[in-house]
Amino acid sequence: MIEEKVAKELDYSTQQITSKYTGYTYTVNTYVPNGEVPKGGFPVLYVLDGSSYFHLVKEAVRLQGRNAPKTGVLPAVVVGIGHGDDMHERRFFDFTGQAETYSYPARFKGKGHKKHGGAENFSRFLEEELKPSIQAQFPVNMQNEALFGHSLAGYFVLWQLFHHQAAFQRYIAISPSIWWNEHELFGYASKFIKERPFAYEKLFIGVGELETFMVDDAQQIANKLQKIMDISFYEALEENHASIVPTVMSRAIRFVNKK
Repeated sequence: MIEEKVAKELDYSTQQITSKYTGYTYTVNTYVPNGEVPKGGFPVLYVLDGSSYFHLVKEAVRLQGRNAPKTGVLPAVVVGIGHGDDMHERRFFDFTGQAETYSYPARFKGKGHKKHGGAENFSRFLEEELKPSIQAQFPVNMQNEALFGHSLAGYFVLWQLFHHQAAFQRYIAISPSIWWNEHELFGYASKFIKERPFAYEKLFIGVGELETFMVDDAQQIANKLQKIMDISFYEALEENHASIVPTVMSRAIRFVNKK
């Protein structure tokens, strides 16, 4: 079920999409560039935690897309997927994979979140509901689709790559929560590598120098994956978990624009 609202004074449209797979209603913001539509349609960048990052990513793409020959950033459709007021709890469900047991880090102080393991259904929402809706409404290139996520959403970006890699051609994981459930992503990465001699997808992993153990986690998984795919790893000096996204976003967008 889709309800649409367009703010004329803004350069993006907003819709509420209720998923039959997750049973949740998401706020979806979509920016479409002005100007001529390229042959095959615009590249499209799907932004997780859209309520936090849609506007940042949209402006980075809009400003740099004005002069693509110099910036290396093509005009692109940007789609932000946002949760409601229950974002903190809900994203822990949507962005984490299903497992028989869950182990929480000591910093949680024994208080785990109520629900986990909804990644498969959230992935189905993206692939079978959201993407077809966007493709039907806007001139997008279905062969040039990217997925962006930060922190726990960065975990989901990697989870999606390892489980349903063909859904997107480009992946951006900033400060991914590789620590989740005793670093289960390392096991998924090993299986992913073992099952294919080469992956055609592109992956950008960024992390801030001040993110302590997350730097080593990100470096380790990048080292594993660079054996079979085109990957860029970037450690931003003097940046932390909160400051990393605006610092590396342009670099990430340039990388996924490379042919």
